[in-house]
Amino acid sequence: MYDAQAGSNACRPFRWPNLLNDSGRGLGYGGDYNPDQWPESVWDDDIRLMRQARVNMVSLAIFSWDRIQPSEDVWDFDWLDRIIDKLGKAGIAVDLASATASAPMWLYAKHPEVLPVEADGTVVHAGSRQSWRPTSPVYRQYALEVCRRLAERYGDNPYVTAWHVGNEYGWNNAVDYSPDAQRAFREWCRERYGDVQHVNEAWGAAFWSQEVRSFDEIDVPRHMGNDAMANPSKQLDFTRFCSDALRTFYMAERDVIASICPDKPITTNFMVSTDQCAVDYAAWSKEVDFVSNDHYFTAGEAHLDELACSDSLVSGFADGNPWCLLEHSTSAVQWKPINSRKRSGELMRDALSHVAFGADSINFFQWRQSRSGAEAFHSAMVPHAGENTTVFNEVCELGKTLRILGDAGLQGSTVRPSDVAILFSADAEWATRSQTLPTTRLSHWHGIREWYRALLDIGVRADVVPLAQDWEGYRTVILPTMLTLADADVRRFAAFVQSGGRMVVDYATGLVDESFHVGLGGYPGCGGGLLREMLGVRGEEINILGPVDGEFDLVRLSNGTVSRLWQNVVTSVADDATVVAYYDGVEAREWELQGVPAIVRHPYGEGETYYVGCDLNLDDLASVIGSEAFAEVSAQVGDPRFIRVARDTECGSFDFLFNRQSQPVTVKPDPAWATVLLEHRCRRLDDGTIELDRNGAIVAMDGV
Repeated sequence: MYDAQAGSNACRPFRWPNLLNDSGRGLGYGGDYNPDQWPESVWDDDIRLMRQARVNMVSLAIFSWDRIQPSEDVWDFDWLDRIIDKLGKAGIAVDLASATASAPMWLYAKHPEVLPVEADGTVVHAGSRQSWRPTSPVYRQYALEVCRRLAERYGDNPYVTAWHVGNEYGWNNAVDYSPDAQRAFREWCRERYGDVQHVNEAWGAAFWSQEVRSFDEIDVPRHMGNDAMANPSKQLDFTRFCSDALRTFYMAERDVIASICPDKPITTNFMVSTDQCAVDYAAWSKEVDFVSNDHYFTAGEAHLDELACSDSLVSGFADGNPWCLLEHSTSAVQWKPINSRKRSGELMRDALSHVAFGADSINFFQWRQSRSGAEAFHSAMVPHAGENTTVFNEVCELGKTLRILGDAGLQGSTVRPSDVAILFSADAEWATRSQTLPTTRLSHWHGIREWYRALLDIGVRADVVPLAQDWEGYRTVILPTMLTLADADVRRFAAFVQSGGRMVVDYATGLVDESFHVGLGGYPGCGGGLLREMLGVRGEEINILGPVDGEFDLVRLSNGTVSRLWQNVVTSVADDATVVAYYDGVEAREWELQGVPAIVRHPYGEGETYYVGCDLNLDDLASVIGSEAFAEVSAQVGDPRFIRVARDTECGSFDFLFNRQSQPVTVKPDPAWATVLLEHRCRRLDDGTIELDRNGAIVAMDGV
């Protein structure tokens, strides 16, 4: 059953899967392999092409439950035995899945009570992925039996070097409003609060007569009508519960496998990109032996920047250890409204970018492009057109490159930190989804992406770090749209700044606590006024702009920048604060904001804070950060045309340089480069510089 106290503050020790070479080391390379979707006559050709591409690992049997257990009393492992043996003898390690991401149709037919339920009571029917409730005792029983049988059969198989539990938990069942979920939510609340009156206090249940007198009266926040607004405190707790419920289910699967074969590392694939935050990965990262992620590119000019931002957070979840990219695409996907393909050189550039940010294994979905099914037009390593294709040639080129980097000793090196950290919190992201805020156009994660890109535009590469982890060693810490902050968080910030740190806080940060209670006394109110004291500001109202007939939909600042959504009406600043910019102009006068402080700098203890009290677009944000007033935000200012990342070893470092531009750029070789391992889409010019084309990259080694 559901365990509300699953997990702990302790992390599982980092363990990395071996490859099937003499040393067991090197960079992993491969992808999801679904041989059960093809005739066996194709398998030998798959192995031939894998060797040609230098594939050395595959994820196997992710959605193969119905082939492994075709009916309740029939088990078939023979086909899996044969393909694992073929792969292993070819030197290809297997990351074996628990096969439980989706159940066979016979299970759904026999036990429809395992199906999730949407907020309006609609049953999520079978036929896609993850059509199951994590709180269903019936589904758990069947799933754990599959885990047990797989572990007993393959736990000692030398070709199986890692376990892949589940798949993208929360993709189709991130929330569930079923009776099972309701029972588990009541248990979760009992464990979290102890006394039902504490629930009423946390949820502000006196509003709209929502108080409960026993835990048995607690309901999940189902659909309450088109105009009804869910209690934001309860909704935030329910979202936390849903993440915990999925994590508990994963841990049950993991523990069955680990009890039988404890010597092989176990992971599951996260889904970290700046368009999604299904579960609290900071908590999940403690429960895997190595962090894995699936990342799919954002088309357009933000492609590389978004990838770097997402990867930086994955590296943060991995706590500096190497991580595994379990899925990305060779070219276009099939699940977006517009599915752009990758341009020439992007396959290599993207893979190297993941490596630069800490990935020691690069894998695609999937090996061979499907002929049928929902993902038939999702690109793959072997496309529909076969091996004599641009995509497969680039797949082979990437395999050679990863072999070179692995042989050079890249595996196990660590990403060199920046001196700037942008903090991430799942609670903050979930809180910005509330429909009861001054505007519904907030996103903590998108705010992080904008700050990350703005910093790149002035030549600063930041790290993205989970709020719950250690960030005190950074010189500058940035909080974008971190709507919810606990008192303990604010005290931690105060100690950081008092001891000499620098903190940048934006307009929608620190308005509510972890229970979604508004801090009183003026904005931002978190920490009982401590956050206001640190920032040296006090606001009374929030001015929201939008497309309202006859009203200005922007406000200008005295520094030439423009705000288009949100302005905090700051009515007082500390005597020792400096107003960096204020609202100014005809629009400001119309909105009664003329002269109101917009950006404020304030000394606090041995450090200082910056308060950006309004939204700014990317260009304006970059101009503010790059201005003289922010001149000390970072000492690592570089060339904004590039993303530069280093991975350090005891014997030296690997230097990665990526062209951010859509046109060629030139760079002088760094004198510290002892060896240039790769020049991707580059050319040497007569003056000794290197020209990087669009999607160009350089990987070099520095000597010690």
